[in-house]
Amino acid sequence: MNPAGQGGPLAGLRIVEFAGIGPGPFAAMLLADMGAELVRLDRPGGSDPYSKNVVARGRPTVTVDLKDPGDLASTLALLETADALIEGFRPGVMERLGLGPDVVLARNPRLVYGRMTGWGQDGPLARSAGHDITYMAVTGALAAIGPAEHPVPPLNLVGDYGGGSLYLVAGLLAGLISAGRTGRGQVVDAAICDGAASLMAMFSELSSQGRWIDRREANLLDGGAPWYRTYACRDGRHVALGPLEPHFYALFRRLAGLDSDPDFDRRDEPEMWPVLRRKLEAVFLTKTRDEWCRLLEGTDACLAPVLTLTEAADHPHLAARGTFVTVDGTIQPAPAPRFSGTPSAIRPPSGPLTLADAISRWSGEGSFRS
Repeated sequence: MNPAGQGGPLAGLRIVEFAGIGPGPFAAMLLADMGAELVRLDRPGGSDPYSKNVVARGRPTVTVDLKDPGDLASTLALLETADALIEGFRPGVMERLGLGPDVVLARNPRLVYGRMTGWGQDGPLARSAGHDITYMAVTGALAAIGPAEHPVPPLNLVGDYGGGSLYLVAGLLAGLISAGRTGRGQVVDAAICDGAASLMAMFSELSSQGRWIDRREANLLDGGAPWYRTYACRDGRHVALGPLEPHFYALFRRLAGLDSDPDFDRRDEPEMWPVLRRKLEAVFLTKTRDEWCRLLEGTDACLAPVLTLTEAADHPHLAARGTFVTVDGTIQPAPAPRFSGTPSAIRPPSGPLTLADAISRWSGEGSFRS
């Protein structure tokens, strides 16, 4: 564990994470990268099939049988010294275990109690199973993504990680700021469906104003606009094109040799978009991906290669910034964002840890809130 005042900007922040899958562990990874001290509690035999992957980095795991009265008492004792808690069970599970907010906050009134679910703590679907794709489906996000023929899930980035993990982290940090001012903790109800809906704020506005067509590949940012989409190149690989602004679009036309075609003057006429897409499809097939990059990448024409995961770490810009790092032979993303004074880091967890060890270490002075 990191001593207070050392490490990242969250050094000294103490968080108890109840092991799960999906957005909870990813949120915990982000907090650990920023220097928070986490203890991850998992049941005997392990409940998380991803417990040894990149998302689990930076914190130790302690095996706990919460049905055992002794382990339950020790867990409550640990929570008395914590600043925050992360749990991702269905509503009611923590209460049945004797670890619900009423019990925990009575013993530690300053604790911020982070609850990560798909549907939230209440509502008709609150106790139903679901996954990223189903949470996205009801918010309008899924319907807007993919080719015209059918929606495509964007991995689990918009739901689990974008609408889930990032909103949980923001909620926990806001709760901690409030607790620092008022001395009172609270429950953070982070629901993926709420977060995914929040991410759609701009598109909700456009829709309410009649400026969004409820059809994929028919709008500015969904692949409908010919100058904001991907194109196949002669070698079968792809480039991403995005010169949204008129002056960037003009530069792209000039560098790509399209100035003489008057059809490209009609970019703001949606009825011309299918024509321009077909023309650009033919143009991009005249060169390989790397040839197009040599011509356009790094200019204001806003073109980039569509790289695979195995290619991304070697891209010159990402390599120069150290966006990917190798830890124990595994290539993984470096901590983000970056801090000038208290840099984040991938911190190896301490050696084998027990609940008694954690309670002993956290019982001293120098916590985030002191």
